[in-house]
Amino acid sequence: MNVIDMHSEVWRQVQAKRPQMPHALLLAGQRGIGKFDLARELVTSLLCETPAASGQACARCRACHWLEQGSHPDLRLVQPKTLADDEDTTTASDEGSPGKKKASQQITIDQIRALDDFLQVGTHRHGARIVLLNPAEAMNRATANALLKSLEEPIAGTLFLLVSSEANRLLPTIRSRCQSILVRPPSRAAAVAWLRQSGVGDEAETWLALAGGAPLLACELAGSSERSLLDSLLAQFSRAENLEPLSAAALLDKLVKADKRPLPLKRTIEWAQKWLFDLSLASHGLSPRYFLGHESLLQRLARASDAGKLLAFNRKTLQYRGQCEQPLNSRLFLEDFFLNYANLFRIS
Repeated sequence: MNVIDMHSEVWRQVQAKRPQMPHALLLAGQRGIGKFDLARELVTSLLCETPAASGQACARCRACHWLEQGSHPDLRLVQPKTLADDEDTTTASDEGSPGKKKASQQITIDQIRALDDFLQVGTHRHGARIVLLNPAEAMNRATANALLKSLEEPIAGTLFLLVSSEANRLLPTIRSRCQSILVRPPSRAAAVAWLRQSGVGDEAETWLALAGGAPLLACELAGSSERSLLDSLLAQFSRAENLEPLSAAALLDKLVKADKRPLPLKRTIEWAQKWLFDLSLASHGLSPRYFLGHESLLQRLARASDAGKLLAFNRKTLQYRGQCEQPLNSRLFLEDFFLNYANLFRIS
């Protein structure tokens, strides 16, 4: 099963627009459901010289060969440097080296301005010209305004294809100039089948639930070292009233600092938000959404917690998520977090 099969309805919607393709399309939906892969399939379809009746590329023409090699002259992929395959990202050993700079996590205004020459020359095969932006929310206001100029004066035969997991962060003026297509998560059966084909195996349903129904994110999590972070966090959460906040913070702080993947502290808080969401469901007698294998534990903890404090702490985690993207002392941050978590079970 490929990404087109998982999102067959969206594929049909886009292909229906093909005779009169708009100058800007926005594919929006939650993270990890395959939006970018779907966008790349669409790009291949539009640039292919002999597509099938279904719209899928032939994989034989010159355009398809160029795309396979990543060198099609009528395509520009605009993304943060951290996502670029051909850019050197900064590793842990680089961080202290003079002259080394971490790759940008944003789409820069220079990247948008660099499109000017591309947009002004004719296409090489008298076909479409495509600018693929991913993720679109990685543009700051100045960058978005620079893009807006191109969207306001569309060039015939040119498609701006934007992919976003947080479309609400885009400027309203950007969204208003795009035709938006909502990409929903695939059905549970389709997602599980895809995960099993991808080698996740018997834990496919567990990881799919933890990923909120997003199969590509589930596959990424299952193949990473996320398990150690998650298991350690759950071990502390399960202690409830017996939790020692300072010890828990020290343990998680070590894991966060040893984690070489992006934004480990933010990921920790995101897992905490999912746990608290399930704890809130359990407090109302509902089944968990994310932690399917912990239903009995969640029910026990819900009975031991204070409902008012749980509601307030859920709101507090929104602040935590914003704070953890800023420079801070992670140890003190985690101490505050675990002190507040332990307080949920101190019923006065």
